[in-house]
Amino acid sequence: MKYVALIIGIMMISLPLSGCLQSSNNSFFSEEPSRIEGEFVTDSKGMPVDFTLYESILEMPFDFIFSNVGEDGPEPSIGITSSGCIFFIAMELPMRSCDHGLSWENTRDFTQAPFTSDPYGWVDPVTDRVFNIHMMGLESTWIGWSDNDGESWLGNPHDSGPLPLNDHIKLATGPWTSDGYGIPGALTPLYDEAVYFCYNKLAGIFCYTSFDGGATFEVGGQIYGLATTNGGLHGAITTAPDGTVYVTPRVATPAVIFSKDNGLTWDTREMGEDVGTPNPRKNSEVATDSNSNAYHIWSGSDFGVYMSHSTDSGESWTQDSVRISPVEVISTTFPQIDAGDPGRIAITYLGSENSSELGLPNIDGEEWDGNPHFATSNVSYYLYITFSLNALDSNPIFHTLRVSPDPVQIGSICLNSGDCRDIGGSNRNLLDFNDLHIDRNGRVYVAFADGCTGSCAENSNSTAEDSRSRLGSVYYLGNGPSLFESVGMLSEFYPQENV
Repeated sequence: MKYVALIIGIMMISLPLSGCLQSSNNSFFSEEPSRIEGEFVTDSKGMPVDFTLYESILEMPFDFIFSNVGEDGPEPSIGITSSGCIFFIAMELPMRSCDHGLSWENTRDFTQAPFTSDPYGWVDPVTDRVFNIHMMGLESTWIGWSDNDGESWLGNPHDSGPLPLNDHIKLATGPWTSDGYGIPGALTPLYDEAVYFCYNKLAGIFCYTSFDGGATFEVGGQIYGLATTNGGLHGAITTAPDGTVYVTPRVATPAVIFSKDNGLTWDTREMGEDVGTPNPRKNSEVATDSNSNAYHIWSGSDFGVYMSHSTDSGESWTQDSVRISPVEVISTTFPQIDAGDPGRIAITYLGSENSSELGLPNIDGEEWDGNPHFATSNVSYYLYITFSLNALDSNPIFHTLRVSPDPVQIGSICLNSGDCRDIGGSNRNLLDFNDLHIDRNGRVYVAFADGCTGSCAENSNSTAEDSRSRLGSVYYLGNGPSLFESVGMLSEFYPQENV
């Protein structure tokens, strides 16, 4: 297992562990704050600033705890119920830990999908319903759900809206509004929340709304254009407290599709023309805070992570893109975001600081421009987590930590399933995305697949051929700021006697 303690303004303690989770009490406090390797404090351009985001709490450690899920975990989803149980869903397994990642168990029973062509999971933050959904070939989606922390499950093996042939499945929940589909949903509530299910067909993005908690999807249809030409692939579904629903198409100019009537009608807004997106590209993502402000993040054409925000429920977006990732991180992919109170956000992504490789021959012999799809064995990707407590300000500050002590992937990461490479095995081992969510106390949890484990992680001369694992892995905040201001600072909550 891995553990990283990153202490603001002091020094970093990075300890490899075996067989347990633990923290270190060997903190050394210097008289003056100084930057440490893997820590970046930056402005809206990704440039370093002489400022510590947590100036008032310099003597509080800021650390993340690692947990090995013990199963393969490419393109994982993560969610946390109010009881504290963590659900990590990847492949066909709904894995659960109710002891803060000390142990994991597979909760799948006969009512759940026996295999998967695409997995996705969601925990309803209002009702605690856990959704375990899986694409069955391209024919339909097997949606399972549990209302008792995975102790028992129900499921519908053909639960995919009225039309078959679906791909890139996503699900989320949100409040009913007083318009459109929200009128019957609020008047005859078979389930307290609206449940949304989106997928792509060659014709584009299709989204449906369920009135019965995800058991069936009766209403909805196509909301966006062709997958081959106009963004039919898409990111996660996000809902705001005011009921606005967001879906992000995978397009050259960053865009957000949103609905204010529970999916009856949809509008589109563009932003980010100043930075664009790369090709090939992966999903962009939206998060919303407790006041229904929205934050849209994506990897730009220069492979930094950028953000635009909306303070009017998606109607308008800032057009000067804010850079979240430090300029030292020259290549990124798989950005994910969640938010708590206004301006308090956390973002994760895979990134590389191997700037010396820029301009050198990539895996196709062309000059490498930072695109992870074409990276060579001399490029290593780590897991980064960025916090901001003032993301809505005109001059926001971002505090970024390189959390993983060894690479998550060495070499290229396949971002186009039609152009993956066999480099000691397929470089599509990580699949399409990672995930980040907060619990009801505003504690950050990150799910990812680790492609460099065992001897790959231990050796300093490992190559891309060694980096073909896809181990299900979690980092969660041990000590540090909650994304809810009223909570303040969070501390480690697992019993030390269990370490």
